Amino acid sequence: MQPLKPSPLSRPLIASLLASLCAILWGSAYPSIKLGYELFLVGPDDTAAKVAFAGLRFTFAGLLVLLFRFFQQGEKQRFRTLEGKSWVQILMLGLLQTAIYSIFFYIGVSYTTGAKSSILSSSSVFFSALLAHWVYANDHINKRKGLGILLGFLSVVMVNFEPNLGITFSLKGEGFVVIAAFLTSAGALYSKRVSRRIDSVLLTSMQLFLGGLILLALALTQGASFPTSTLAGYVLLLYMASLSAITFSIWTMLLQHNKVSSITVFYFLIPVAGTFLSALFLGESIFRLQYLLALPLVVAGIVLVAYSSSKTPV
Repeated sequence: MQPLKPSPLSRPLIASLLASLCAILWGSAYPSIKLGYELFLVGPDDTAAKVAFAGLRFTFAGLLVLLFRFFQQGEKQRFRTLEGKSWVQILMLGLLQTAIYSIFFYIGVSYTTGAKSSILSSSSVFFSALLAHWVYANDHINKRKGLGILLGFLSVVMVNFEPNLGITFSLKGEGFVVIAAFLTSAGALYSKRVSRRIDSVLLTSMQLFLGGLILLALALTQGASFPTSTLAGYVLLLYMASLSAITFSIWTMLLQHNKVSSITVFYFLIPVAGTFLSALFLGESIFRLQYLLALPLVVAGIVLVAYSSSKTPV
């Protein structure tokens, strides 16, 4: 029997380009959400409408991945053989990592800038490193990872400082974004555990779809109207849904064919892309002292944590 040819995805150049693409697309989500609020006429204090917008996006995202996987060979059978316990775990994940997370995140983003949101959201990398220290016996914090975590959380502090030594931090804005980052980390650990029994792509598509439906139902019961917009708004919504579906699928395949740390290190591009794309599409000023100090810190922190986590159990 001839040995299997290595996947093109294992080639460093291809893997780097695709990982960079995923990170940049994820970074584009921050200005996209704020533009979506404008196009769907979501008021600044209309919480129910924000939740409905998030619900519609994730319902579509989960549906796109689910339809793609469902018609692949063997996927129908895999879907039918999910046990009752698996459905409970999927529902719990959809509730935690999609529904509850989105309530905090979509509200938080609306009360702060896209640039600051992208930097604050990166704290999920450092929360994950801290949680892994307590969950996995062979993923303790070493000196390099500890320095990365310190730099990461220092960036969270620095991004909220003003040149006059004042602090621009509100619980409903920056605070909610940080809470959402923590929920992402906690949900990822639970997802990792559940994915040992359930195909990871099927798991994510279902938790996105069910989580999105929960958000929509919650918003509609709270008086929100079903999200409607112009053609430009629906195109943006389709882009955001496709963004989630495409990036997750590519990222999952990259992790299957490459060393984990060589892929996760590209997380550093997310706050960079989020910051510069917010300046490009939202007209935000990024040449502010707190951004110039916080962005290098969060990038350095992510790189240190990623390379220190090369032996993290999978």
